[in-house]
Amino acid sequence: MTTASPSVFLLMVNGQVESAQFPEYDDLYCKYCFVYGQDWAPTAGLEEGISQITSKSQDVRQALVWNFPIDVTFKSTNPYGWPQIVLSVYGPDVFGNDVVRGYGAVHVPFSPGRHKRTIPMFVPESTSKLQKFTSWFMGRRPEYTDPKVVAQGEGREDENTEAEIPRSTWVCLCPSPAWLMLPFCPQ
Repeated sequence: MTTASPSVFLLMVNGQVESAQFPEYDDLYCKYCFVYGQDWAPTAGLEEGISQITSKSQDVRQALVWNFPIDVTFKSTNPYGWPQIVLSVYGPDVFGNDVVRGYGAVHVPFSPGRHKRTIPMFVPESTSKLQKFTSWFMGRRPEYTDPKVVAQGEGREDENTEAEIPRSTWVCLCPSPAWLMLPFCPQ
């Protein structure tokens, strides 16, 4: 009697962080990382990356265009802990310090094909007026030491955040050419 080895499947993520709209900010850059369960493992590509700094377009939309490519492959034995992409957007404040302008997360689509996702962004907020003034004066707004916490629900119940208006602050993920999930069974 032979023992069957557990079958695995591959999830290929191929796309880009296309653009964002932050009406009140300019000269922003974007970082991405993936959060996934313990049964998942990256097999190819980059799990995290950082884009170039971009300026607003001169047209009516005033979009920040990155066209930042994402290409990574994961393998797993079950769908629990399906990967999420976490985006962090940074830019200069009035003193020239890099500060967070938004965090957001979305699950990688579950079905194969072309998908476009719009991600509402938010920023953590100081809990008191003194902390707000101190963070403004020191040029250090509240931010996460590990942005992956954005994709985790545990421990964030009492968190104070300032939600940006999703219609005006968003990041667009576009596939190129597709998000794919391929079954794979080793022999």
